[in-house]
Amino acid sequence: MSQTLIVADLHLTTDETNKTHLFIKFCQEQAVMADQLFILGDLFNIWLGDDLSIDHYQKVVLALKTLSLKTKIFIIAGNRDFLLGDDFAKQTNCILIDAPYLLEVNNQQYVLTHGDELCTKDKGYQRLKDILQYPITKFIFLHLGVELRLRISAQLRQKSIKAQQHKSYEIMDVDITTVNQLMKKYPGANLIHGHTHRLNTHVNNDFTRYVLGDWSNNQGNAIEISRQLNRLEISTAVN
Repeated sequence: MSQTLIVADLHLTTDETNKTHLFIKFCQEQAVMADQLFILGDLFNIWLGDDLSIDHYQKVVLALKTLSLKTKIFIIAGNRDFLLGDDFAKQTNCILIDAPYLLEVNNQQYVLTHGDELCTKDKGYQRLKDILQYPITKFIFLHLGVELRLRISAQLRQKSIKAQQHKSYEIMDVDITTVNQLMKKYPGANLIHGHTHRLNTHVNNDFTRYVLGDWSNNQGNAIEISRQLNRLEISTAVN
């Protein structure tokens, strides 16, 4: 029986050594036993381009490359690491895929996505996302100097944190109408996403929506699909 693992929102940084160790341990002890691993965005808390960021995450790059020898790894870029590129894919042997992605496992279909595109009530966020992820904007940013990229990224993050303080819980969650519109395109499928960090299972009339949570320094979570779908807790006690 094949096994699929799905995670999201690890938000790895260069200074969170405990979380990085937890992810590497997960790769070595659990993901290596699976046929495929899907990472649904925001593996990294920030990615300033392959030319700058790969060198800062060599342990993670090596762990992914080693894991890829046994397990196929698919990554959907998130809002924090949407600048993941071809060099990253080549060095890790990961496959970058677009969202939504239709996964078929054991006669069941799942729509996989990061989830931020479903938060359509947050108009300001969606406008900023459209600007930042526009191809010309990405091209210009990736050709800026290191210090300028760092400065712009820090300023955007500060503005984002400040903006979130004034947004309601509902606005920052997915919009159910948008979710339903997406799932009408995939009759019979269920939905798996991250982004909101609101780990939960929502059973609807036509489909079930599984939300992945984010990872802390000593605990993470995953979805495992083999004969059925199960939730997994990832901790420092993993064997």
